[in-house]
Amino acid sequence: MSERVQILKDKFNSSLGLPFKELLLTSVIEQALDELNIKYYRRLFDPIVTLWAFLSQVLDTDKSCHNTVSKIIAYLAGLGVEIPSTDTSAYCQAQSRLPETLLQKLFRQSGQSLEEKVTTEYLWCDRNVKVIDGSTISMPDTAENQKAYPQPSSQKPGCGFPIAKIGVIFSLATGAAMALCIDVMNIHDIKLARQLYQFLNPLDILLGDRAFCAYADLVAIKKLECDAVFRKHQARKTSMRQGKIVGDCDKLVTWYKPQKCPKGQLATHRIQRQ
Repeated sequence: MSERVQILKDKFNSSLGLPFKELLLTSVIEQALDELNIKYYRRLFDPIVTLWAFLSQVLDTDKSCHNTVSKIIAYLAGLGVEIPSTDTSAYCQAQSRLPETLLQKLFRQSGQSLEEKVTTEYLWCDRNVKVIDGSTISMPDTAENQKAYPQPSSQKPGCGFPIAKIGVIFSLATGAAMALCIDVMNIHDIKLARQLYQFLNPLDILLGDRAFCAYADLVAIKKLECDAVFRKHQARKTSMRQGKIVGDCDKLVTWYKPQKCPKGQLATHRIQRQ
């Protein structure tokens, strides 16, 4: 998967103009703009061109605005229309005008569109495997970002960047992200995960690391008619003398409901009872 992604990135980087216009069609973006009732002026840097340019900029090795504007110029030159100045201010202003709701809508549509094309040969036992994971991202050091996503307390003011924690569910078959949530850095991965379970479909199998292995969450996922495969948390002891051997490297054990719900799982426990 990683090799194919790198090949695609290299192809995009070597392309002239805006290669995303072949993947994210004008008609798709225009439909999303109409559905969201987003009005815009017909100009060189309209939301469509700006979005193509921004996506290319994110993937490009050279992420400078100057490099991105040069790609926009190459694209417009091929259309035979007015060529903008090489100054980057117009593009930067257009980028700041991109509505977040538009990005969110196209994000969901792109993942769903790929999911609909998956055939049974890419499924596991005719079931779709979704992978869940968490990570952190840094962002520009602005007052708004610092307020919403404070930098680590270990860093002195003015010496760090705002950092957020993100949780993502992506399809193992397509590699596309299906759902995403964002919160402050010190939130635990499992709390982000509980915001993402709603995006699972019946019969999905959720695959994750040991951070997501909790009794309450396995029950919550099971109630969605899904199954989960998580590595056992290192703090949870399991006796190898108990359980039933079902294969050379497999053992079936029973995980009984805890007598007392851990504090971190109270919210999930209340939801289940409701």
